[in-house]
Amino acid sequence: MAAKFFLLALLALSFSRARASDPSQLQDFCVADRTSQVFVNGFACKDPKTAVVEDFHFSGLHMAGNASNKQGSAVTAVNVAHIAGLNTLGISLARVDYAQYGQNPPHIHPRASEGLIHFQYNCGTKEAIAIAALSSKNPGVITIANAVFASKPSISDDIVAKAFQVDKKIVEHIQAQF
Repeated sequence: MAAKFFLLALLALSFSRARASDPSQLQDFCVADRTSQVFVNGFACKDPKTAVVEDFHFSGLHMAGNASNKQGSAVTAVNVAHIAGLNTLGISLARVDYAQYGQNPPHIHPRASEGLIHFQYNCGTKEAIAIAALSSKNPGVITIANAVFASKPSISDDIVAKAFQVDKKIVEHIQAQF
């Protein structure tokens, strides 16, 4: 009898299925309550009954940034500080406007990955626009040139020259630009 029970239990276990999934969120959205005194990772949620359309809207992405600078580009960042409805979603956006021959300097986002959503080139004005999505509520940005040539405390000229395989005078010339 015990052998039959053991065989039946073994058979039942071999046909069982495991199900694994992320639990559903407790709520559909969490609009940031910027007035709350509660300190959490991000912003506390305001009562969903008090959410308004403005919590999910930002009116600045349609306006061109001023790209008349050394780089020839302007970045308009949009995150939970601008759209309260982005709270807890782990995303942010950036609009990058480029003047003719402009560039967005080499950079990294230490707390995010970046994906390009849209790129538009205007032949008449020779300007371009890019919209990027970032996988973080606060992606941060580190511009490589600033990190290398304008760091505080500074990196030794000898080390930078060796790393880039250039003469030390070239490094000093570049550092003088910052």
